[in-house]
Amino acid sequence: METATREKRIRVTSRIGDMPITLPSGVTVKQDGRILTVTGPKGTLNENVPDSVGVQIEGSLVKVISKTNLKKDKCFHGLIRALLANMVTGVTTGFTKVLHIEGVGYRSSVKGDKLELVLGYSNDVIYSIPKGITIECDAKENNIKVSGIDKAAVGQVCAEIRAVRPVEPYKGKGVRYLGERVIKKAGKSGGK
Repeated sequence: METATREKRIRVTSRIGDMPITLPSGVTVKQDGRILTVTGPKGTLNENVPDSVGVQIEGSLVKVISKTNLKKDKCFHGLIRALLANMVTGVTTGFTKVLHIEGVGYRSSVKGDKLELVLGYSNDVIYSIPKGITIECDAKENNIKVSGIDKAAVGQVCAEIRAVRPVEPYKGKGVRYLGERVIKKAGKSGGK
């Protein structure tokens, strides 16, 4: 009895990996060996696919299939499906994250392919904007809008900008994500 349940558990696949992806009009998916290419109106993205995962393209539906029943190979089933879904979203609508700068005199501006940050240091911080990423600064709201077609690249750029001046817990000054909740600590006076 125990071996039957163990076999049943082994055959279970990823719930996320089993969901098919519907391609919007104007988006094509091609697989050349281990490289998966998604092309859409906003650009082209590539991803390496492990040998243990297969991709079936049937018209406007794309399915990700696990080729083996090994646990280490099944781990990639849901991952590749999620990456493929993010690639499809990226080439159609793109991804955007907004950072907010809090602090007196803190500001940002874009000059060519550089982001200039004035964050209370003795010198301004100059950040080189990577290819495929667009940054817009709103001086009135003191926001930085980061957008691009690659979700991981947008998140990485935001993390690097935020790391220049992380939010300090006493006054809340620094760079944070828009809507991020910062818990402030009481000062040495005991919060009176």
